[in-house]
Amino acid sequence: MPRFYCDLPLAPDHFVALPDAVARHAVGVLRLRAGEAVVLFNGDGAEYHGVLENCGGKGASVRLASRHEPARESPLQVCLAQGISSGERMDYTLQKAVELGVSAIQPLTMRRTVVRLSEDKAIKRRAHWQGVVNSACEQCGRNLLPPVAEIQEFVAWQRGLAKEAETLKLLLDPEGDLCLRDLPPPTSPILLLAGPEGGFDPAERKLARAAGFHGLRLGPRVLRTETAALAALAAMQAVWGDFR
Repeated sequence: MPRFYCDLPLAPDHFVALPDAVARHAVGVLRLRAGEAVVLFNGDGAEYHGVLENCGGKGASVRLASRHEPARESPLQVCLAQGISSGERMDYTLQKAVELGVSAIQPLTMRRTVVRLSEDKAIKRRAHWQGVVNSACEQCGRNLLPPVAEIQEFVAWQRGLAKEAETLKLLLDPEGDLCLRDLPPPTSPILLLAGPEGGFDPAERKLARAAGFHGLRLGPRVLRTETAALAALAAMQAVWGDFR
């Protein structure tokens, strides 16, 4: 059944006019027609089943029938702090991280970050990334939207970590001294830190360690930036989460 994210109030027995972009995708791209069943969600944790109506040149609408709260969220609360990578690499990482159950995303600018964004471009890129996340939720069935935080510079970001509640902090490091099997199942949120295309600068690794991060290795091979965090998330779900 086609699923669409709609940033609108949703409720059973209501009639909803689809936003223009959603209507174009439903009618123009997917070729849906009046009478076909669809699912809408707005990030409140539920999904709303309904029927498409009024598929004309001026848009489309849905008559909602029922509200459902399927259990599709991971038992692990993982925030991915990801060093920004270029173009489609970052999009790919965020898309797949959502599919693997990540709960929040913090983009970071680091010393070896290839992409340098002006303030205006940073705002636009963040909005683009949130759109990638929302589309991934449409595809994978999640009804809670992982938020993409404002881009931060790594040093300033890590200084604020001491104010956070108890968190398992893991730094992806090929030379790390821990594997997942060395750690007990976490009872607190997890903060997973992954580097950019050029990897961590030694000074950044030192700062992360001082902030309480444990070096986590994922085997003897060095993984690319768009692979490392996803491999770690998949391993966490297999060892501690909902892949078991």
